Amino acid sequence: MELARAMNRNEEDAAVVLTPEHVPIRLNPAGLGTRFWATLLDAFIVMLVVTVLGGALMAVLPGAISASVMMVFAFVLKWGYDMYFEVRRQGQTPGKRLCGLRVVDRRGLPITFQQAFVRNIVRVLDFAPVFYGLGALVALCDRYGRRLGDIAAETLVVQERAARRDLETLSQERRFNSLREPRVLRRVRRLIGLEEREFLLALCARADRLKPEARFDLMEDVGSHYGRLLGIEEAGLSAENLVRGLLAVLYSESL
Repeated sequence: MELARAMNRNEEDAAVVLTPEHVPIRLNPAGLGTRFWATLLDAFIVMLVVTVLGGALMAVLPGAISASVMMVFAFVLKWGYDMYFEVRRQGQTPGKRLCGLRVVDRRGLPITFQQAFVRNIVRVLDFAPVFYGLGALVALCDRYGRRLGDIAAETLVVQERAARRDLETLSQERRFNSLREPRVLRRVRRLIGLEEREFLLALCARADRLKPEARFDLMEDVGSHYGRLLGIEEAGLSAENLVRGLLAVLYSESL
């Protein structure tokens, strides 16, 4: 399954990504205040690392050499810090993690190295004329609160905590189920990709708000598909229980 690249705006200012089955994944854009604090925290961490390393270098190297090494290190750290954490740590720098934020692409998926590179290079413009003045102005005018770097890279900074609680609840409710057998687990890891995980999470999160007929039909279609894909032939296991059990298998180990 592929997530459609359509974005809509709902009444609560959330970005909504629609799956082919018209099940929305809600992405709640982060506010400027929270993003500001996350940025300050990250800036403090970078400054602390540079200060500590600078003191250590000055103690063991001549002044001119230590200054040169520190300039190179500070440059690499400044440009590599955000890109590393956004790509290798699921879109969360330490500051964003502490503030409950995450950078995702416009479909709600992890960002790529190319996207991280673009959004951080454009940061030079966002920073002008002083400490993200232009970026803040653009974010205030953008419907999803994006700065120039996010617009250029097609990324969003979203609130993570509410989604995390929903994920924990949905995955824990069927933490122990009959799908946790080695044969099924091997096929799950091999055959189900990230986009399908996101779709299953969105479906289970929205199921209680669907009309009964639509919920039954959708769960039957999805459950039948994964039953065939994974070779699950368990008598008495309904399509919805299969879907919810599969979600618990996919996500509970990562929490």
